[in-house]
Amino acid sequence: MRAITFDIESISDSMVRGHVDVDEQELTVVAIHDSETGEFSSYFKEDLHKLWPILERADMLIGFNSDSFDIPLLNRYYPGDLTRLRSLDLLTEVQKVLGRRIRLQSLADATLGKGKSGDGLKASEWWKEGKKEKVREYCIEDVRLTRKLYDYALKHGVLKYKDLRDIRDIKLDTSPWTKEATSTPTMTHALQL
Repeated sequence: MRAITFDIESISDSMVRGHVDVDEQELTVVAIHDSETGEFSSYFKEDLHKLWPILERADMLIGFNSDSFDIPLLNRYYPGDLTRLRSLDLLTEVQKVLGRRIRLQSLADATLGKGKSGDGLKASEWWKEGKKEKVREYCIEDVRLTRKLYDYALKHGVLKYKDLRDIRDIKLDTSPWTKEATSTPTMTHALQL
């Protein structure tokens, strides 16, 4: 099964009650890990045409907050419909168990002993300052953390988070994650649904 773990960085000057509006965002960079090659790569907006064939051949997309942010934002640039691809959103999986959202930073710190190197707001500042390579590196690091969390959950059946002073387990049913989809649609740029 070919899984693409991905993350997006974006910029916008709008924020509604502390929440980022996907429709107001402009994509700056997409980073991916391709399970078929084991490689990390990234694509600025002008390079997205190179990303589409990779996503179209994927059996599953893996992300963090990807179902409600990354896929809808990326779909605005894609000439077809990425929602037709099978996806796994680690934040959604955690939220199903806990009933609340946990930040990637918190999961990474507690589970992997290593957190993020910044945050989306900082990445937006770097972009506006012309530090594109720094944003690219930050985005790749988020993909690396997401992929490590996915692998850890597959191996151990849990992710961890810090609740006040205690590290707690989030027990996850990962059995559906690696099952082949019964009917994955073939994606091409021609799919315009």
